[in-house]
Amino acid sequence: MPRELGGRLAGLDQDPNAESKRRFGNAALVLLSAGNLVLVWVTAQMGPPWHPAVHAALALGFGWWAGVRMRMEAAPLRAGALDEASGAEVAALREEVGEMRRELGEVQERLDFTERLLTQAREAGRVRGRPES
Repeated sequence: MPRELGGRLAGLDQDPNAESKRRFGNAALVLLSAGNLVLVWVTAQMGPPWHPAVHAALALGFGWWAGVRMRMEAAPLRAGALDEASGAEVAALREEVGEMRRELGEVQERLDFTERLLTQAREAGRVRGRPES
């Protein structure tokens, strides 16, 4: 981020009305973009062909600018939220994995017990002379 842009953003953070100024600026850019999109259609109906092209370029430029501003403002919030929540989330996931391992161990013990019972039943049937099925 260029220094002058970073300095302006840092200066806005000290202003008590910074959030409302940012929202107003973003809304203004979105409205300028939408207005120029409407003007593309209006100027296409009348006038030289370069005129709607200029409005289309302005609409794209204002829309791009609004998107960049919104992403720049949201990035620190998302990064901070991820850092704060990640510790608790990792702890919860570890606890859940531990519970699943315990349950899997129980299922494996039951499967082993069932296999032993089936093997004993087959052996008992073989000894008595019954054919295996």
